[in-house]
Amino acid sequence: MSGDLILGIDGGGTKVMVALADRSGRILRTGLGGGVNAMDNPAWRTELEAQIEPFRSERRLTAVAAALPVYGEVAHLSLQLEEAIAQAFPNARTRVLNDVDAAHLGALAGKSGILVLSGTGSMAWARNAKGEPARTGGWGDIIGDEGSSYWIGRLALNLVSQSLDGRLPPTALVRAIFDHLRLDPINPMDSLGAWATSDAKRSSIAALSSVVDKAALNGDTAARGLLDLAAEELAKHHRAIAGRCEPGADWTFAGGTLRSTVLLQALEQRIGHPPISPKLPPIGGALFAAAQLLDWPLDEGWIGHVAASAKAAFAQ
Repeated sequence: MSGDLILGIDGGGTKVMVALADRSGRILRTGLGGGVNAMDNPAWRTELEAQIEPFRSERRLTAVAAALPVYGEVAHLSLQLEEAIAQAFPNARTRVLNDVDAAHLGALAGKSGILVLSGTGSMAWARNAKGEPARTGGWGDIIGDEGSSYWIGRLALNLVSQSLDGRLPPTALVRAIFDHLRLDPINPMDSLGAWATSDAKRSSIAALSSVVDKAALNGDTAARGLLDLAAEELAKHHRAIAGRCEPGADWTFAGGTLRSTVLLQALEQRIGHPPISPKLPPIGGALFAAAQLLDWPLDEGWIGHVAASAKAAFAQ
């Protein structure tokens, strides 16, 4: 029916975005909340339900796609995610998929290719011409997530401590990170140590990647070297999964870490050919998945409308 509406949910470790759209791809209402990673956030369901509650009473809502971290990775958590969405929207068609799967759908508009993602965590996702998916990475910050914002932020703190000790040369990262965290540089061990034991959250450590990027742009050798290391780790993700696609397959990217031009250019050099620009942001991928449930015609016009509407709605 022409009046049907779809809902896309894009969840991550740092935030969750919700978008209600009509058949043309125009986003009508949005929601934005905190992280919903069921692996490391005990309050994920409370946060998720708070953000989707305003949309549950929409009578024209026909299809919902929820792109959520951990889905398809840990069986008992995947069941909980499916249950949460099914219970919230009993009268709509629903689909739960991994957040990186949805990012791939959006960035490549359902086509084959490779997505390299670096946000709070990191992963690569591929889909070949037959539609067969594959993935690498996504092990979480304790085991992996190399090349992610969190990984960069944690290593930046390590560089700062070594520089302060004299184990490494001076780096502009010391002043930049202390300024960013509003810490007293007079007694660095006391102030940084106190922050690390009281205020350091995964999201706040991940946010330090933007400080590293700025320092790299300003010519700091240590910061640039750290982004080179991150690029190499992300390139490993690409190399590990490239054989699952056709030779020379397109690749693209998603995630806040890759807003860094320094990092993206370093990654491009290692992969050997430039990425294609993402067609849709991850929230657009969730809407794409919801529209697929209704067999809507997802042509270039629809994709362009969603992209423009998402950019305006979320200021991306």
